[in-house]
Amino acid sequence: MKKLRVTVEGKAYEVLVEMLDEAGHPAPARPAVVSAPIQAAPVSAPIVSAPVSAPAAKGPAGAGDVPSPLAGKVVSIDVKVGQAVEEGAQVATVEAMKMNTYIYAPKAGTVSAILVNPGDGVEEGTALLRIG
Repeated sequence: MKKLRVTVEGKAYEVLVEMLDEAGHPAPARPAVVSAPIQAAPVSAPIVSAPVSAPAAKGPAGAGDVPSPLAGKVVSIDVKVGQAVEEGAQVATVEAMKMNTYIYAPKAGTVSAILVNPGDGVEEGTALLRIG
């Protein structure tokens, strides 16, 4: 099972999705991802997205890295290198299938590196930024 946050018309929902292999059987379990409390996003103008570019050739997330929870396009990086962040603070937004997913800091610390740029395509697990 994979826990995802979906935002529809400015309201955030958490959903559980069961991952299946090609044969339709439940996929092997993966380590759980700690998520921050849900916060309703402000309603804004409709999202108009450009075609998603090919996923960026970035490596998987390591210690201190904030991974993308899904494949998609980076919409924004909401922090800067050197900025202190609290656990649960919004640090980035990734868009997939015309829906934004907000990415939250898994721990408090200082942003030591930003590894992607807005507009980059990313795969699930790709490191977006590093918190030291």
